[in-house]
Amino acid sequence: MKNVQVLLLIPFWLLAACTPTVQLAVPKEPITINLNVHIEHEIRIKVDKELDDVFAKNSTLF
Repeated sequence: MKNVQVLLLIPFWLLAACTPTVQLAVPKEPITINLNVHIEHEIRIKVDKELDDVFAKNSTLF
C-alpha cells in the first residue's frame, strides 16, 4: 500500500519541479550614469564657436 502511495506522488513531484519561477534580484552595485559625454560635447561646442570667431575676424587665414 505504501508503494502505491509513493508511485502516485511521483508525478506530482515531477510537476512541481517543472513549475516556472520568477526571481527579482537587486544589483549589488548601484547604477551609475556617466555624464562625461555631455561635458565633452559642451567643450567641443565652445571650442568650435571660438574657432568660428577667429576665422570670422581673420578671413585671410584659410
